[in-house]
Amino acid sequence: MARRIAAGAAYGGGSIGLLGAATVGVLLAEVQLAKRHVGGGIAPVPPSADGRYGAAFAGPAEPLRLGLLGDSTAAGQGVRRTGQTPGALLASGLAAVSERPVDLRNVAQPGARSDDLERQVSSLLADPCAVPDVCVIMIGANDVTHRIPATQSVRCLTTAVRRLRTAGAEVVVGTCPDLGTIEPVYQPLRWLARRVSRQLAAAQTIGAVEQGGRTVSLGDLLGPEFEANPRELFGPDNYHPSAEGYATAAMAVLPTLCAALGLWPDSDRLDGDRREDMLPVAKAASQAAKEAGTEVTGARAPWALLKHRRRRRLPTATEPHPRPGTSGETALQRAAPTEEEAEAHGKPRKEKERRRSSRDLRAH
Repeated sequence: MARRIAAGAAYGGGSIGLLGAATVGVLLAEVQLAKRHVGGGIAPVPPSADGRYGAAFAGPAEPLRLGLLGDSTAAGQGVRRTGQTPGALLASGLAAVSERPVDLRNVAQPGARSDDLERQVSSLLADPCAVPDVCVIMIGANDVTHRIPATQSVRCLTTAVRRLRTAGAEVVVGTCPDLGTIEPVYQPLRWLARRVSRQLAAAQTIGAVEQGGRTVSLGDLLGPEFEANPRELFGPDNYHPSAEGYATAAMAVLPTLCAALGLWPDSDRLDGDRREDMLPVAKAASQAAKEAGTEVTGARAPWALLKHRRRRRLPTATEPHPRPGTSGETALQRAAPTEEEAEAHGKPRKEKERRRSSRDLRAH
């Protein structure tokens, strides 16, 4: 189905129906019930996160330019502090890994659907001297809730990825989250929302990879971890993520963002222990849609790399749950390369070198 959607988007096909008319009445009733509960709270206007991050790394190298496009998820709606937005989290993480300043420009718009990407890309590329080095796109949830034809959604996304790639930017797409785990949504609407979300995510993966982009499944954004901890990972309106939810999303995207710029170790080596593989693009897209945090990167057509980059998941309800600013690890610290990974990449940790120097001095 995802391949049919992607093909329809590429060749101008129309919408692809999913269900017969027999269930329409039940689903419409479920939609009205969900609307009474979802969005009942007040989601604060997302704070602006544009600016420079990692100023401590200032040096002769030019700052990296990061662009963020998409909907309210990319904008950071649901949190009140700049540092809690996905843009700020990704820019800070990218600066720490690259050891270079990062200039962030976020053109995402709450409520945006895929057809708004054309405007956002034009805004981001308006200055030819400030083309982003890498862009992150998070889009799709509003397309599902507003019943936009999947072929139209994918067509708009692939056009945006193509324009950014042509301009010289690397592109990482956070695919449509799993809307079937929103707490007030009941069966059979929950089943339909999950099915449509995953099909759109898989079709987005096919379209983006074929245009030279990379994708990361964002099922964790509204997926298993949200289902297990809805009070912690949803915001006050029961729809947008909380600060911890955005940290989870950033933790999933950051490794792929760094790999797109050649900053992550072993970017193309497959690890069987992590169930990484080289598969046909459509099959890789389908697998990624089922497991959040999965990266799909194009290889030689029609093949793609299915990657599960090293990340530690958030603690379960029975485990300690460290918060940013406490003595525990932050989400971005959990996403950073391990000492072994950094050493394999040719960039040992400074602390490790300091200990080695101390041992040499004691030996002498």
